Amino acid sequence: MPHDVNKDYDLNSRALFNIEEAIDLADELKIEVHELVNGARVLDFGVKVPGGLDAGIMLGGICMSNLGELFLSHREIGDITCPHVNVSSDHPIAACLLSQYAGWSINVDGYFAMGSGPMRAVAANESLFEKLKYSEKAETVIGVLESHQLPTEMVARYIAEKANVEPSDVVMVVAPASSLAGSIQVVARSIETALHQLLELDFDLGRIESAMGTAPLPPIAADPLTGIGWTNDAILYGGRVQIWVTGDDASLEEIGPKVPANSSDKFGEPFLKLFEEADRDFYKLDPALFSPAEVTFQNLSTGRTFTFGELRPDVLKSSYGW
Repeated sequence: MPHDVNKDYDLNSRALFNIEEAIDLADELKIEVHELVNGARVLDFGVKVPGGLDAGIMLGGICMSNLGELFLSHREIGDITCPHVNVSSDHPIAACLLSQYAGWSINVDGYFAMGSGPMRAVAANESLFEKLKYSEKAETVIGVLESHQLPTEMVARYIAEKANVEPSDVVMVVAPASSLAGSIQVVARSIETALHQLLELDFDLGRIESAMGTAPLPPIAADPLTGIGWTNDAILYGGRVQIWVTGDDASLEEIGPKVPANSSDKFGEPFLKLFEEADRDFYKLDPALFSPAEVTFQNLSTGRTFTFGELRPDVLKSSYGW
């Protein structure tokens, strides 16, 4: 069992600190806070408001239940210098898989969103939680919704029922990938995608101590569909992740080539093209695509380092029009 899910992380309480800070700083963050008729709260980070860089950092922190650090920088990829979203965590399993992973597909009365954040650990309705043997209870549940629409009372009631709380105990934070804050929080998933691949490959996650990742921040798209394409391209063609592990080297050499995005036969095509070919259904896409371009393992037990995958700035140039 992964070493950092042996205890109750109280993920929702951790994220609530960020929520309270975001509400206090709503004007500075360029976000808006709404209370629905049933008492649920909605924090709009980019649907009807501009949001911004600080809002994106805050949103990424909420996704990770305040168990990771995020910051922006300029870095080179190929012959391009562009903004990058950087993320790190000493509790990456809890931060990225139990909280940040967008594993809850929410489809209620015509409203659709990819759901992430610590509410997932309370509902625990994904196979991931069975694999990791984790769930928690919370008085207030915090969810992050990737959507270009604000959620309704029915969405809040649906989440409340799954989490066994009242709708007034639900907080929903929403932003589309075609917003500045929403784009940052999606690109901040570089570590998460690598860890999910390792989970699917049955790697012993208990060997993982810490992780950091970086990926280029794409232009902010003019529409949600393009935003989905560009943010996914950022990770699978420009994402770099380093994972500190313990144990033997042979298993790293064996599993390493299966982790980065180039393990997929579809690697090399812009994500939006592949998404259209899959009838805009994420579940029809090759799961191996949802991974960083490059993954490095540093073995704390042996001192050896192994790097797998490849960056493809040429695909980013083609996709973004750079």
